[in-house]
Amino acid sequence: MASDNLYMGRISYINASPVYYGLDHGLAPDWLTLVTDVPAALNQKIIAGDIDISPISAAYYALHHKDLLLLPDFSISCRGPVMSVICAADYPLDDLTGKTVMFSRESATGAAFLKMIFAGRGIRPKFRIGPVGDINAIPPDVDAVMVIGDAALTQPWKSRFSHLYDLGQLWFEMTHLPFVFAVWVVRRAYAAAHPGQVARALDLLKASREAGYAHLDTVIDAGMAKLGLERQVVKEYYNRLYCDLDQEKIQAMTCFFDGLYQQKILSSPAEISFFI
Repeated sequence: MASDNLYMGRISYINASPVYYGLDHGLAPDWLTLVTDVPAALNQKIIAGDIDISPISAAYYALHHKDLLLLPDFSISCRGPVMSVICAADYPLDDLTGKTVMFSRESATGAAFLKMIFAGRGIRPKFRIGPVGDINAIPPDVDAVMVIGDAALTQPWKSRFSHLYDLGQLWFEMTHLPFVFAVWVVRRAYAAAHPGQVARALDLLKASREAGYAHLDTVIDAGMAKLGLERQVVKEYYNRLYCDLDQEKIQAMTCFFDGLYQQKILSSPAEISFFI
């Protein structure tokens, strides 16, 4: 990869739109290439070295923390309900032992958290990987689904399942802390070779996010147009999302990683390390 060009991932869902507003409106320099994809694909691309900086699932960072550094003050997080990370089920959570729970490959953090919840409560479902973005395509023998992103916001999940759980709310009830779903990272190898370039990209992201929140009405309009949702729904969604990473969110992330390790979802403890 050329040393004078930086490849930056961008989540294809509307949740990260405020962060990229400035880059989409004149701030992107010639040396920056944006690569838009779903979280699972961005997870794979940064480990493969196809991109250098990206938002990725927080749980994926925990799995690969030795190869990655967190960018300071960037996340996708919530404090209570988040609306776009849900478990829809035919039964109460505690009654899902032996039942089939389907995840997509896109939901690394949500799936890891839900598995942690199940393990902590002694619930032992049968897990299946499959497409969950289209409510009409879910097989009839699936008892619960884990859905993230735009599909969670737009599909009528209550018409298919009798129970709906917001994972942000579940976490808050457990911990009284925010939940960090995604973080921005840089490959350690790239940061070591090009620290100045990473610092410039970080400054650009900060300026881009500042522009996004200064033009939040425009961001909301774009979200409405993309998803076909009412303005109040999209506005409420952005009101519930945070794109910073303060000390309370770092504490929450540490708590999450510790839980994943205790439940043997992580094979070793995850260290939180930042690009400085």
